[in-house]
Amino acid sequence: MSTPSQCSTSERRVDLDWVRILAFGLLIFYHVGMLYVSWGFHIKSEHRLTWLEPAMLLLNPWRLSLLFLVSGVASRFMLGKQRLAAFARARSTRLLVPLIFGMLVIVPPQSYLQIVESLGYPQGFADFYLRHYLAFGAQFCPNPCIVQPTWNHLWFVVYLWVYTMALAGVLSVWPAAADWLGGRLAAALAGPWLLALPCLLFAAWRLFLFPNFPSTHALFGDWYNHADFASAFLTGFMVARQDSIWRDIERQRWVALTVAAACFVAFILVYAGLFPRSPMLRWFAGSAYGCYQWLAMVAVLGFARRHLTTDGPARRYLTDAIFPYYIVHQTAIIMIAHALRGSGLSVGTEAAIVISGTALTCLVSYEVARRIGCLRPLFGLRTQPRAPAGMAQRQPA
Repeated sequence: MSTPSQCSTSERRVDLDWVRILAFGLLIFYHVGMLYVSWGFHIKSEHRLTWLEPAMLLLNPWRLSLLFLVSGVASRFMLGKQRLAAFARARSTRLLVPLIFGMLVIVPPQSYLQIVESLGYPQGFADFYLRHYLAFGAQFCPNPCIVQPTWNHLWFVVYLWVYTMALAGVLSVWPAAADWLGGRLAAALAGPWLLALPCLLFAAWRLFLFPNFPSTHALFGDWYNHADFASAFLTGFMVARQDSIWRDIERQRWVALTVAAACFVAFILVYAGLFPRSPMLRWFAGSAYGCYQWLAMVAVLGFARRHLTTDGPARRYLTDAIFPYYIVHQTAIIMIAHALRGSGLSVGTEAAIVISGTALTCLVSYEVARRIGCLRPLFGLRTQPRAPAGMAQRQPA
């Protein structure tokens, strides 16, 4: 039997399936945490747990970039199995159909409850949906002034589709781009450069774009996020078949983890306001943030490649289920948290109910959707179910 470091065409990249599953799973807990921290969210709990903020900052710089990187890897292997036009059609169906369904059916309760809690909206959901949600314009300005209809947490689907179509457009005029650029990138990232060069890139986005283009998830004008997420997506796409890169990622996982921890501590010390603010300090914090972002991704991918190699029914089930879970989870969180408002429950009890209720809602939604043919595409599932495979095969060394 081969070890995790060895490669064979029969091996499946179940490690990347597990990374995707765990990253989306963390997203559910992260959004529950948003109820309790001081940062803005659609609704808020009556309780505040500011001690959660450092823990959430531990995840925030890299969790979404990692998902885009893994999506880039998956796209590369999909293209190895089908023609470019078929790939573009398949990705559009799997992404846009759930997006439209989500914007019309899943997301509206989030907007309604946000308006109820922030403005005391007196009418029912049907009145809000017909008069405001389908207005196709800014509503309730100046505060909160939200554009309706909206995609809320489904922005990830929008961005992924845009990057995928842009990539398909490039490949339509330069079919050899993936292999040519992948080979050049693998050579550039050989050895210690794997950790150093992408750090410079992500630090540059943080230093030069973030101050002028803060995160909005609104697609247009969201230039920092586009630079960040598109870089991760394209990196995953280009290195997907470069096995030397994956061996280096696994080999350097401990170094990446150690330096990532140092960068995170440096960023947190500045974030906590322990030092007087200055332009030099802002540059230091931005550089530490960008480096932590990349190094944390390398550490996660390296440890996953070494240890998350076990396949089985749980991996196969969750690989299929995680996207429907993602579609449903935030609406479940907000509806359950709103129902518990004013209940007098302790924060621990309230959070436990929100988490367990969200998990149950996701489970039931998926189990219903996967059994009814017409619902499957609405939740991002294939029209006809099939046994889930690993994300991609490892390539020969």
